[in-house]
Amino acid sequence: MKLATLKSGTRDGKLVVVSRDLTKAVSVEDISKTLQQALDNWEEISPRLAQVYDDLNAGKCDDTISFSESDAESPLPRAYQWADGSAYVNHVELVRKARGAEIPDSFWTDPLMYQGGSDSFIGPHDDIPLASEEWGIDFEAEIAVITDDVPMGVSAQQAAQHIKLLMLVNDVSLRGLIPGELAKGFGFFQSKPSSAFSPVAVTPDELGNAWDGEKLSLPLLSTLNNEAFGKPDAGTDMTFSFPELVSHAAKTRPLGAGAIVGSGTISNKQNTEHGSAIKDGGVGYSCIAEIRMIETINNGKPSTPFMKFGDQIRIEMKDSDGQSVFGAIDQTVVKYDSLSD
Repeated sequence: MKLATLKSGTRDGKLVVVSRDLTKAVSVEDISKTLQQALDNWEEISPRLAQVYDDLNAGKCDDTISFSESDAESPLPRAYQWADGSAYVNHVELVRKARGAEIPDSFWTDPLMYQGGSDSFIGPHDDIPLASEEWGIDFEAEIAVITDDVPMGVSAQQAAQHIKLLMLVNDVSLRGLIPGELAKGFGFFQSKPSSAFSPVAVTPDELGNAWDGEKLSLPLLSTLNNEAFGKPDAGTDMTFSFPELVSHAAKTRPLGAGAIVGSGTISNKQNTEHGSAIKDGGVGYSCIAEIRMIETINNGKPSTPFMKFGDQIRIEMKDSDGQSVFGAIDQTVVKYDSLSD
C-alpha cells in the first residue's frame, strides 16, 4: 500500500491512497483525514485503506485524481518523533575523519542516534531555504521507517512488528556548523535544519523480496545537478537493522504512533577502504561530505564544493523493474531572506 499527504492549506494535509505506479490517487477522508490519524488507529484503519488500494489498482475506484508528486507534503508534514540513527558506520568513519576524529570501537555495537526537529518538515519537491552558503550545505540520502506505538524497552525482535511504513529522507545538514555545535557537547540543532521525506510512504509488503523485515536491499539513487552522484545498495554495509534502531530509540521511553526512525546516510565500502565515486567506477556516495573526505585522502584537499543556491538534489529508489517505489525527493537550495525587523 502506498500513502501520501496532499497539500491542503492545513498543518497536516490530506491523506490519499496512491496507485502502485504513482499515477493516480483517491481521497480517503471518510476513513482517515490524515496519516497521523491512521497511525493512531492503525489496526482498525489500515485494512480499510488496503481495500481502497486494491480497488484503485484494479481500476474499481470512480473518484480517482491524477497524482502529482509536487502536490505532496512529506507523508507526515509534522511528527511527534524524528530520531535519526547512523547505521552505516562507513559514513560515520568518513565524516569524523573530515573533522579529524576517529570512531570509538563502541560505534560498531551501539548505534549513534540524534533527535531531529519534527515540527516543520519540507515537502519532497519544495525548495530548501537557507540563509547562507557559508554553512556548508549538504544533502544526506537515507531511508526511514514509521512505527505505531512502541513500548519502552522493546527488543529488536519485538520492534520489527511495530514498523508500519517506509520512506526516503533528505536529512539536510550544514557541515560548517557541526564542529562548533558538537564541541559544546550537547548535539546537533542549528546544523540540522528541516528534513524532507519522499512523496509516498509504503507498507513493508509493497517491497517484496527487497525487504527482509530488517533491511531494504535496493540502490538509493542520488543525482546532484542532473549528474549521478550515488547509487549505494541500502541493504549492504548496514551495521544496525531497522528493528535494532527502533529498539535503541525505545530503550528508555516509549515511542508514540507516527514516530520516524531513520537509517542515517546510506554508504557502501565496495570492497575498498571507504568506497569510491561513480566517476571512478564505484557506487558513489549519499552526501557530499563523504566524497570530500575521499578527495582529501587521495589529493590532500577536497575539490567538490558543498551545495550553493540554485543547486538541485534528487533522491529516488527504483525496484527491480525500474519502477519508482517512493516517488522522488527533488529539491533546490534557495536563498532565505531573513524576516525584517
